[in-house]
Parts: sequence; C-alpha cells; structure tokens
Amino acid sequence: MTFRNGLASLLRPEDSVLVLIDHQPYQLANLNSHDPQMVVNNSAALAKAARAFGVPTILTSVVAGRGGLIFPQITDVFPGQEVIDRTFINTWEDRKVVDAVKATGRKQLIIAGLWTEICVAMPVIQALGEGWDVTVITDASGGTSIEAHEVAIQRMIAAGANMMTWVALAAEWQRDWARTEHADELTDIFKQHAAGSGIAYLWEQQLLNTPVPGKAG
Repeated sequence: MTFRNGLASLLRPEDSVLVLIDHQPYQLANLNSHDPQMVVNNSAALAKAARAFGVPTILTSVVAGRGGLIFPQITDVFPGQEVIDRTFINTWEDRKVVDAVKATGRKQLIIAGLWTEICVAMPVIQALGEGWDVTVITDASGGTSIEAHEVAIQRMIAAGANMMTWVALAAEWQRDWARTEHADELTDIFKQHAAGSGIAYLWEQQLLNTPVPGKAG
C-alpha cells in the first residue's frame, strides 16, 4: 500500500474539485446510517465551504424524474448551475461528469453522496484506479444501513481512498488563521452548520469579543 502522508498530501483549495452525488429525496428516504437531517445539514455545509474557498463543484443526480431533484439546500448554494442527471449508477462512467471534473485541471477529487455503498463507492474505486487522489466526506454521505456505510468505507480505504468529515476538510482548506481571505465566510458556515462548535464560537464572541479578522485591507 502507498501511504498518503506528508504535507503535500493535505488538501488544498486550489487543487481540489468536489463532486456531490445523488443527494436526492429517494435516497434520503431510505437513509439509515445517519440522521437524515444531519446529512442534509452537512452536505449543505460542504457545498458552502467549497463555494467560500472557490473549489469547483459538480452536482449530479441519477434519474431525477423518478428519484427527485437535488436538495435545495445544495442547489441554492450554486444558483443557476446545471445538475448533471445520469442513467449510470456509477458516476465515473458518465463522460459528462468526468469531463467536467477533468476540465478543472485539478487532481484532488473530493466526493460525497448517497448511498455510500453504491453511488459513492463505485466512482471512488474507479477513480482511484485511474490515478486520482480521492477523498470521501463521510458525514455528508450515508448508506441504507450502518453496516452498509461502514463496509463501504472499509472497502474504499482498502482501495486507497482518504476519509474525512466536512469540518476537517474545511479546516484543512483554511490551514492557517493568518489567511484571512476566507475566514469570515468559514466562521459563518461554522455558526450555521457546526452545531456545538458554532454555538461555542458565538459564546466566545459574547464573552471575549474576539472576532475572526476579515479580509486584509
């Protein structure tokens, strides 16, 4: 196994591209590995973090006419952006999606979707075999059971994938609080979506009045 370590292995916004797969009503209706409300919250937070850091984001659904439209909590983050609707269960077999990813020129591929064991695992495993550096955001994904989600994660790790949560990803993109360009947006996302961490930040503001610096100048 090739270990993924060292500074260069950490995710950088300028090298990242995000693909959000099948966050649709049909899949959500049989989501049993997570609280559905949590997955909607986390996928929206992930989308907002990508927007804040200027990370290109591809939205894709499968047979939306039957399975429903991508959650508005995601599509509202990217108003007017096309959602690529597929017939392929495996997103990475859809040339339109793959071409959109390749057009960004980036190699750090980040994926989240429903369900983990099917619509996340298949493209992740194929993309890894094609030489992509793939990260799965586990808490913006979910499966039909806890076992299905966890076994899929084990399978993808064995294939070489990296696993993260949305807060860990956002922190890795930020990397240094001296980088103030996106700090305001990031802390606002934390306040809205990071539950206890967001509330703790608001409490700190109340007690200490220590706002995160805005953009320089």
